[in-house]
Amino acid sequence: MSGPAPRVVETLNGALVRLFDERPSLHLLGEDVLDPYGGAFKVTRGLSTRHPDRVLGTPISEAGITGVAGGLALAGDQAIVEVMFGDFAALAFDQVLNLISKSVTMYGDRVPMPVVVRCPVGGNRGYGPTHSQSLQKHFVGIPNLALYETSPFHDPYAQLAEGLDHGPAILFEDKVLYTRRMYRDGTVDEHHRYELLGGPTGWAHVTPVDAAPADVVLICPGGTAHRALEAARLLRDRGLTAHVLVPARLYPPDLEPVLPLLAGARLVAVAEESTAGGTWGAEIAARVHARIWAELRAPVLLLSSADSVVPTAPHLEAEVLLGAGRIAQEIEAAAARTLPARAPAAPAGPVAAAGPLVDPGSHASAPAAAAPDTVAPEGVEPVAGVPVSMPKLNNNDTDYLVLQWLAEDGAEVAEGDPLVEVETSKAVEEIAAPAAGHLRVHAAEGTEIGVGKLLAELFAEPPTTPSAPPAATSPGATAAAVPEPPAAAPPGPDARTHVLDRAQQGTAAVVTRAHQEVPAAFAAVEVEVDAVLARLRTLSDDTGAEVGLPEAVVKAVAAAHPAFPHLFGTLLDERTVRLADTVDIGVTVDAGNGLYIPVLRDCAARSLTDLSDDLMEFRMKAFRGEFTAGELSGGSLSVSLNTEPGVLVVQPIVMWPQLCMVSVGGPLTRLVLTEGTPTPATAVTLGLAYDHRVVNGREAVAFLRVVADALHDPEQLDKLID
Repeated sequence: MSGPAPRVVETLNGALVRLFDERPSLHLLGEDVLDPYGGAFKVTRGLSTRHPDRVLGTPISEAGITGVAGGLALAGDQAIVEVMFGDFAALAFDQVLNLISKSVTMYGDRVPMPVVVRCPVGGNRGYGPTHSQSLQKHFVGIPNLALYETSPFHDPYAQLAEGLDHGPAILFEDKVLYTRRMYRDGTVDEHHRYELLGGPTGWAHVTPVDAAPADVVLICPGGTAHRALEAARLLRDRGLTAHVLVPARLYPPDLEPVLPLLAGARLVAVAEESTAGGTWGAEIAARVHARIWAELRAPVLLLSSADSVVPTAPHLEAEVLLGAGRIAQEIEAAAARTLPARAPAAPAGPVAAAGPLVDPGSHASAPAAAAPDTVAPEGVEPVAGVPVSMPKLNNNDTDYLVLQWLAEDGAEVAEGDPLVEVETSKAVEEIAAPAAGHLRVHAAEGTEIGVGKLLAELFAEPPTTPSAPPAATSPGATAAAVPEPPAAAPPGPDARTHVLDRAQQGTAAVVTRAHQEVPAAFAAVEVEVDAVLARLRTLSDDTGAEVGLPEAVVKAVAAAHPAFPHLFGTLLDERTVRLADTVDIGVTVDAGNGLYIPVLRDCAARSLTDLSDDLMEFRMKAFRGEFTAGELSGGSLSVSLNTEPGVLVVQPIVMWPQLCMVSVGGPLTRLVLTEGTPTPATAVTLGLAYDHRVVNGREAVAFLRVVADALHDPEQLDKLID
């Protein structure tokens, strides 16, 4: 199947169109669902034009809307209700509980109740406490009521059709999914594939492409699926293989297709965005415990958002809502506590020898203390406590720089406490304690430690003598590339100071290296962008994506790759440039809590709307500070976005080992002559910082002209957008 996959909102709209064409008695009721508005999230766009007598705009009364839908069903019709925000489903709860669910069986015979209530739910959009809740748990367990949730894996037509045929039902639609693409053809990304278990309203089973068996099975509804997939990537870098299960129907759940997978896992976890207590995840856990308790190696782990209303401020919202980082962290900690796999029952009779007993509460994965006469295997350091080893944080580096110990040598720490900050080639990451204990540091700040090498140990009792951090010549460490600067004199009593946070310290390390490594030069041109801005507004209206100048610049830069391939390369030595296989472009994102440069992959082959989806996700991750090292590495060229009004020109820093960085200034108003008449025009400045060892000024200006023409010339603009 060619072309990009449709967005979830387009698939929902297509499902409604198909259902209305197939079912002449179907009605849709809701607030502002009529054209041209088409609903708050444009799911019903075009329906009232096609079926003006069956799509009904209603007053603001969720209870009234749902009651009318129940009446239509009792009279022999079918009805879909759109609740503008799922939070307001609380106002319809009485009609759901006491009318449409009970009417099925309280008259002696089973009465059809073909009603589906659609509820946009969830946070991560900055809508605040009364427009961001996930209310699924409040409807679990109501007799005769089925619950579904949209996902990027499942066809909503199947969910809506089944809900109408076996109703009543509620379809929860996580708002963050509306602009995301559906997955199709069994492919998620380069790391994951999926298959459907139990039919079109069953489970999506997401596995690594290498089909590695599951250490962890992570169950989540569709709105949490992208966070679960990101957590799976984080866990893979930490040595745990996670499979993800996403149901089309939340309740009643059909566990039969997935029980064998759950029984074979080291840990089963359920992640959902609702607050804890009486949750859908608790219902799943209770059913799993009842069915396969004997095969489980640990109780099902339940993961929910914080016990709080959902704040409006993005940084506070990110603290409350369950994110990928916390999912991975809690799963990693719980996996360390799992029991060993249960062995088959031993045959009756005398036992020849008994092996060591394992305390279920102990960390079975920690190496035991070596006996005095034993020798550690080659390349493995003997340890007596619980080891803290350097994890693999990305696919580009084999060594990482120890920046700062966050706990002092000899200090007592709890499991999950942050121990040390390490720097990869693109990011600063924290490593947490895998167990509680007293810390003994083995790796000094300023040393580079290889993956798998020992950073520290954790002891149940304080070490008899605290260890001084070893010199850079200790096993597994090499001298840091930058010598330790002399200690600065402490500020006086009246001195005012500003302490850099961790994100800014990471930025400082990267740009310092860039200045040391790259002899940079700079060129700039100005380009009028009124035409491209108008075309992008039309594209946004047509697709529902928020497509702007940043996406167009990235696409124009990618389009210049065939003519200037060496600008997208890496300098191997004084005369050799390694050329990039794909055009992977980093973009600057700063949400006020640090500068990040995540990488948009394969920009030349992807559409503007696809790039827009990724950029929107990057902005949300910047708010939450949830980037992985892999997302921040591997770019062949970067773009610095500085599109606030009035920004004239920006000279960026070339991010070693790249050779170039494009900058985009803010919109400026210029007067141009149009057939002799002064006319206002919008222009931006495009800049290029470049490694002068590889790129000369003439090439730099020629490259900028090609990019500028793609943003200005109508013929090239059509190719760019199409």
